[in-house]
Amino acid sequence: MKHHGHKEIDEEGRLILESIGGAKCFNKWMYETIKPWCTGKVLEIGSGIGNISQFFVDDGFEIMLSDLRENYFNELSEKFKGRKELLGITQMNIVDPEFSTKFHHLIGSFDTIFALNVVEHILDDTLAVENCKSLLKPRGNLIILVPAYQSIYGSIDKALEHFRRYNKKSLTSVFTQNKFRIIHRQYFNFMGIFGWFVFGKIIKQNTIGGGQMKLYSILVPIFRLIDKIIFHSMGLSVIVVGKK
Repeated sequence: MKHHGHKEIDEEGRLILESIGGAKCFNKWMYETIKPWCTGKVLEIGSGIGNISQFFVDDGFEIMLSDLRENYFNELSEKFKGRKELLGITQMNIVDPEFSTKFHHLIGSFDTIFALNVVEHILDDTLAVENCKSLLKPRGNLIILVPAYQSIYGSIDKALEHFRRYNKKSLTSVFTQNKFRIIHRQYFNFMGIFGWFVFGKIIKQNTIGGGQMKLYSILVPIFRLIDKIIFHSMGLSVIVVGKK
């Protein structure tokens, strides 16, 4: 999901989504990490090609999918056609200047909203979180996962049009500015830091290859264990969960 002036077809993003789509174990790990905070009616911001949506649908969550780009919208419709868990698919820009008018029918509708690797693409992250909050029911949960550590911002970040990377403190402040009560914070995927550093800072690649991602996925059980051992104290991504 991008700020205004985004490219209609986002080739780098698309390639990475496909690479990560092939990495089932990695997606499952991400899903299982956020699942404890997901209840009731769910909205996914930035569903892409449905890499994570698939797990929610298969687990029987009532879920609405959304994305900024029309080409993803069509793919999601095809992929989840006829699934009774699906509440709908909507083309949504979470920082749309006419957000409250366009999405008036969804205000206060959801128990859970999650945005994985979305907010780093948005210039005004505070507005994005404010708009998410308006779509939540009272006491609803907002779950955000974003890339961690500005110090490892590199060529892949640039190619993906990331405005910034975060840490626990900077992501928390976006929540607290919007008067959320923080109920959970953690880092995710410690071993990923090394891969990102090597490929994004040293080799200066613009994308993550399918082969690299598949290998990574095979090693996920080990990486999950390492995250547990270090108590999720560092990672390539940071997760914050806030309650409205």
